[in-house]
Amino acid sequence: MTTIATSVRSDVTTVAHQPQAATGLAIVRLTIGAMFLWVFFENLGKGLYSPAGYAGLINYYIKASHAPAAWKAVMGLAANHAGIAAPMQGLTEISLGILLVIGLLTRPAAFVAFLFLGSLWISEFGTSWIWELLVPVLASLGLAIGRAGRRWGVDAWLSQRWPSSPWW
Repeated sequence: MTTIATSVRSDVTTVAHQPQAATGLAIVRLTIGAMFLWVFFENLGKGLYSPAGYAGLINYYIKASHAPAAWKAVMGLAANHAGIAAPMQGLTEISLGILLVIGLLTRPAAFVAFLFLGSLWISEFGTSWIWELLVPVLASLGLAIGRAGRRWGVDAWLSQRWPSSPWW
C-alpha cells in the first residue's frame, strides 16, 4: 500500500507564489469598484435615489422584466418604500465602490456585490442584454473567493498583521 504525503498550504502562500493571478484579481477588483462608483454618480445625477425616481425605475422593471412573480413582489415592496430603499441602494453602491477600490474587507464586500448585482440581474431580466450584469456578478464572486484585496489593497497590510483572518 502506498501513501502520498501532502502538505497543506495557506492562501497567503498560494497568492505569494502566483503574483500574476493576484495582479489580475486586483485589476478586476478595481474595475468592479470603479463601476460601482460610476453607477452611483450616474444614478445620483439622474435622480434615481429620490423616492419618485427610484419608484419609477422599479415599477418599470416590474412591468417590463421577466423576473419571477415572487421577485416582482419584493420589487413592489421596495417601490412602495422608496423613501427608504432609494438611499439604501445609493449607500450600498457607493460603499461597495469605495471598499473595492481601496481593497478593504474585499471578501465580504465582493460577496455583497455578488448578491447585490445578482438581485439587479434578476430584476432586469429580459429588459437588457443578459450578460450586461451577469459578468460583473460572477466577477464579484471570483473576487470574494480569490481574496482580491491582498494585492494593491489595504487587505494586503491587514493580512500581514492577521494572516489567518477570513475577512481578507
